[in-house]
Amino acid sequence: MQAQVSSPIIVALDYDHADRALELADQLDPALCRVKVGKELFTAAGPDLVRTLVRRGFEVFLDLKFHDIPNTVAAAVKAAARLGVWMVNVHTSGGERMMRASVQALREFGEKKPLLTGVTVLTSTTAEELAAVGVSRPLKKQVLSLASSAKNCGLDGVVCSAREARVLRETCGPEFVLVSPGIRPAWSDRGDQRRTLTPSEARVQGADFLVVGRPITAASDPLQSLRDILAEIADH
Repeated sequence: MQAQVSSPIIVALDYDHADRALELADQLDPALCRVKVGKELFTAAGPDLVRTLVRRGFEVFLDLKFHDIPNTVAAAVKAAARLGVWMVNVHTSGGERMMRASVQALREFGEKKPLLTGVTVLTSTTAEELAAVGVSRPLKKQVLSLASSAKNCGLDGVVCSAREARVLRETCGPEFVLVSPGIRPAWSDRGDQRRTLTPSEARVQGADFLVVGRPITAASDPLQSLRDILAEIADH
């Protein structure tokens, strides 16, 4: 899908009810950001909430991290495209057959197809936690391997920690989309994120899009917080 918004900021609508998400969306400007709908909100509010956000002018990142057999995931990303979302994602650890099936499923949408990105290693995950589930190679090598696989399968990019963005940019090229969650301005609390950077640091590292949640959604003036982050990025 051809992006209509130049801002790199994606605001995470991490709520458990449609009304709260739409109340926050009403305080934002769709010309200054995109929004992310994740598992909690989608489970609580369903596809109607996504359609409402699209009608209100927002480009929506549907962050459901699909991971299943190839046919099931292909059908899911196709259903997401029919909602009019701007981006949808899958888990790269689902394997190449699953990723290729997802790419194929979106071809019928032509230029209107959403961006398809793959989750590499969650930003809350540590190297010790990877080792505990049987991943023996270093965390950064795991991320690079999964991202390279995603590119080979035809995905548009990956979701990754901004700390891995530079090496992924060098390896996967300038057109490969890098989406970095867990971004925290220097003035905000890190929360449960581990491998994160500030917005300006993430951009310098090569991230295209930055997912920001509580520093905006928990602010007394969400729109001003969004503008402050954009100004911080512009100053670097």
